[in-house]
Amino acid sequence: VLDSQYGMYVWPCAVVLAQYLWAHRRSLPGKRVLEIGAGVSLPGVVAARCGAQVILSDSEELPHCLQSCRSSCLINRLPHLPVLGLTWGRVSPELLSLAPIDIILGSDVFFDPKDFEDILTTIYFLLEKNPQAEFWTTYQVRSADWSIEALLHKWNLKSIHVPLHSFDADKEHLASSSMPGRHTIEMMIISLAQSEGT
Repeated sequence: VLDSQYGMYVWPCAVVLAQYLWAHRRSLPGKRVLEIGAGVSLPGVVAARCGAQVILSDSEELPHCLQSCRSSCLINRLPHLPVLGLTWGRVSPELLSLAPIDIILGSDVFFDPKDFEDILTTIYFLLEKNPQAEFWTTYQVRSADWSIEALLHKWNLKSIHVPLHSFDADKEHLASSSMPGRHTIEMMIISLAQSEGT
C-alpha cells in the first residue's frame, strides 16, 4: 500500500471501531473525542453523529489526509468539526493547546512498527493531561512478531482486550460493507496504568 493511500480508504479496522461507537452511542453525547490518524474519519464522524464533541486529526505532514478529514465532515453534514495536524511523537502547539478530552480514537494506527513508540508517546502525553480518558483502538494483526506490550509497560499504560463478538463486530459483512479477504481485527482500550493505583 502506497503511503499516499493510508488516509484515503475506509479500512476494516475503521468499520469495527465505528461499530463499537455505535454500540455505545448512548454514552457518547457530550463526550469530548479526539480521533488520531483519522484519514477518512469514519469513527470520528460516527461519534459526532452520536452527539460527541469531536476533533479529527492526522499528520501535519500529510495534507491530503487532513483534506480527506475535511471532505468527510462536509459529506456528513458536519462542516464545523475541527481538523488538526498532529504528528505522532511530536509535541506541537496544537497538541499542547488541545481542550480536555474523554476518548481518543485510533483505527489501524498500529500499522507500521516504526511508528508504534511515537503513537504511544502521544497517547501517554494525552492521557497524562486527561487521566480519566481512554484510547479506543482497533488494529489488524499483520504479524505475530509485532507487539506493543513492552511499549505499554515502558509508558506506564495498560490495555484491556475487547472481544469483537461483545459488540456484534465479528461478522464478515459488518455494517453492510464487505471486508475483503481474511482479516484478524482486534480491539483494545488503553489507559494509564496508575489510574487504578498500580
